[in-house]
Amino acid sequence: MLAGRARITAVDEQGRTFIDDVGSGDLWNFPSAIPHSIQGLEQGCEFLLVFDSGSFSENETFLITDLFAHIPREVLAKNFGVPEAAFAKIPADYEHDRYIFSGQVPGPKASDIVASAAGIVPHTFSHRMMAQEPILAAGGWVRITDSTNFPAASTIAAALVNVEPGAMRELHWHEHDEWQYYISGRGRMTIFASGGKARTFNYQAGDVGYVPYGMAHYVENLGAEPLCFLEMFRSARFMDISLNQWMALTPPELVQAHLNLDRRTMAALRKDKPIIVK
Repeated sequence: MLAGRARITAVDEQGRTFIDDVGSGDLWNFPSAIPHSIQGLEQGCEFLLVFDSGSFSENETFLITDLFAHIPREVLAKNFGVPEAAFAKIPADYEHDRYIFSGQVPGPKASDIVASAAGIVPHTFSHRMMAQEPILAAGGWVRITDSTNFPAASTIAAALVNVEPGAMRELHWHEHDEWQYYISGRGRMTIFASGGKARTFNYQAGDVGYVPYGMAHYVENLGAEPLCFLEMFRSARFMDISLNQWMALTPPELVQAHLNLDRRTMAALRKDKPIIVK
């Protein structure tokens, strides 16, 4: 959630219910095919939609209005055990796409809870990312959310990265493709492929970045304010390889033979992951 607040609901395959109110910095994840809703609260909301399929389009969202518009009324009547007249006012075919539309602001969360004999979903579909203790670094911080601390995120992992002015996300790479969303600030990323190929891009709030798996890259803050962005992966776990750590944990003679580094530089290598460096 980028701004504002929303109420989310879902029902799983056993008829168990879920409801929660989410705000800025919160995450939620609904498994594929689980029916759900997202409704803006008092001040409305702005959120980022991320899917674990790169070919997905929001135009393919399965809408209940679309479903009803294309089912014969006699079938609807038989399915729900009511007269066909009960469906006389459902949205017509040309207005079936109620994807985002105006409605009444819901009341207190307790008033929206629908009791189910099956109970409630045993695990939450929402996560308070900003409530996590950040991993602090010399030039910023990172919060990592994946299946280890948010079990519902079984196919997607994320890191919220905050890079201070003058600092950069260290040189690293991942075993999965990385999709980025820039929330605030200005940054620059260079991506290195094999065969001497590289590309450099500048980013600002609202931009999207992409890094193919295995390609080394860094993200540098170019501005006078913190650079904040999301790293996202189609994976149950977050994973990155630090160039600094790899070099520090490799026999030093081997590193020196490749790069002709002096002892002072070798001594500066870190056996931990710097993550963000000044």
